[in-house]
Amino acid sequence: MKKMKRIFAVVIIAFLVFSCSKHDDEEIVDCFGESILIQLKHSVDGANSKKINYSIEYTGTKTVSSVKWTFGDGTSGEGMNVSHTYSSAGTFEVKADVTTKEGSSACTSSPKKSITVN
Repeated sequence: MKKMKRIFAVVIIAFLVFSCSKHDDEEIVDCFGESILIQLKHSVDGANSKKINYSIEYTGTKTVSSVKWTFGDGTSGEGMNVSHTYSSAGTFEVKADVTTKEGSSACTSSPKKSITVN
């Protein structure tokens, strides 16, 4: 009977230890939650309609460690706030790869937006 109690106690302790640790599924859910807190913003420059000012608005509690932009015309840039001048009018899909960090944990979200340049 003592042996059964010991086995039962070890199983309970093991269950508690492993159920309280962070799993990959939790990190995936955390990253999805972070993506909801990121917005890609843009505005047209007043002096040049082909120049678009882009920014990332993040309302979460983690730290934004990097933002890598793809402007949809074969060019790219980096930073929270960037400007890009298009060589021609058209519709472009803009994407920002936003990496947030907290401790050793990092998440990358990639919001996209369709932009029409006149």
